[in-house]
Amino acid sequence: MGKSDLIVGLDIGTTKICAVVGEMTDEGMVEIVGIGGSISTGLRKGVVVNIEQTVQSVRKALEDAELMAGCEIHAVYVGIAGSHIMSMNSHGVIAVKGGEVDQSDIERALDAARAVPIATDREVIHTLPQEFVVDEQRGIIDPLGMVGVRLEVAVHIVTAAISSAQNIIRTCQKAGLEVADISLEALASAKAVLTSEEREIGVALVDIGGGTTDIAVFVNGAIKHTCVLPLGGQNLTNDIAFGLRTSVKAAENIKLKYGCALADMVEVDETIEVISVGGREPSRLSRRMLADICEPRMEEILYLVDQSLIRAGFKEMLGAGVVLTGGTALIEGCQELAEQIFNVPTRIGYPRNVGGLKDVVNSPKFATAVGLLRYGAEKEMGGQSGGSSKAVSSKDSNMFHDVIARMKRWFSEVS
Repeated sequence: MGKSDLIVGLDIGTTKICAVVGEMTDEGMVEIVGIGGSISTGLRKGVVVNIEQTVQSVRKALEDAELMAGCEIHAVYVGIAGSHIMSMNSHGVIAVKGGEVDQSDIERALDAARAVPIATDREVIHTLPQEFVVDEQRGIIDPLGMVGVRLEVAVHIVTAAISSAQNIIRTCQKAGLEVADISLEALASAKAVLTSEEREIGVALVDIGGGTTDIAVFVNGAIKHTCVLPLGGQNLTNDIAFGLRTSVKAAENIKLKYGCALADMVEVDETIEVISVGGREPSRLSRRMLADICEPRMEEILYLVDQSLIRAGFKEMLGAGVVLTGGTALIEGCQELAEQIFNVPTRIGYPRNVGGLKDVVNSPKFATAVGLLRYGAEKEMGGQSGGSSKAVSSKDSNMFHDVIARMKRWFSEVS
């Protein structure tokens, strides 16, 4: 594998920052050659609140990834989340010039669909085609070359606060990186854990991270709904720290090792050791007490997800059920509680079709980072022949002019 073929996905999360280095093979596998991580201290609910702290965490993750992969990283595909994310479905209609749909017709139809009122402090980060319609013929994925006089397109538009996107970009630049592109984290996670069959018959991806819970609904192979809730595993950690009278760091360790989302799954006589604050002696408490703290918070998060799906009108379309991913999905009993609340089949989503350092990233907490790598690979293979990557190449590359121009425009608009 040549170093010029490498791509980097950077997941800047509320509780952890993760960089994954790899490449896409011709068989659709993601070959992982390097991974680095660090504790995130400069974000709150998915949004950067301290750039310098975030820069230091990003640099630490990059150093580890560079050392493992044996390369120097110049550019990354980075994820964005937070309650500022908003989405909508839109529709565009144009008359086809010349009687045959060409690329310019497709672009004009997409532009027509994008022509919706958006606040001046927001920017479109994704315009995702759901389906094309040529002269009343529906369900078309790619209308290029088709004969017709009327072209319609249904799209899903995702917008973000310009300031939040700008802070993500500025953080990467201060860490010595270019941002090749930004992706909504839920879409990246979906690329890592969902199957094409699930997307086709209807599935909801629920990524429960540290500070946010990201939702993405797919029906008939297309994205239909996205949403970000400002709740996540950090809320659970804070509840444990308060309820067990221990430090946040100790509460996080207790959550990961002993946490359970269903109190009924815990034996009555099970006990855990809890480190006390203020220099007092550690105490032994019932694990059932811990589960009694975890269950209400997990129930609240999953209930809000369920309500979001119902309000959006897609709850009845989830033929494949719900896929849970993200680090918080690893808590014992999370899948069982989710099935009770959603009343549909539920599974835990692990990164799929991964090679190389597979054992290292074989966890739901790496779904976003692996998905960002896959997103970058698809972008580059579609953007130029050969799929050459910017990950370890010169920073003077001319790839993705439109993306870079968009980033510059964001800076000018908020400066």
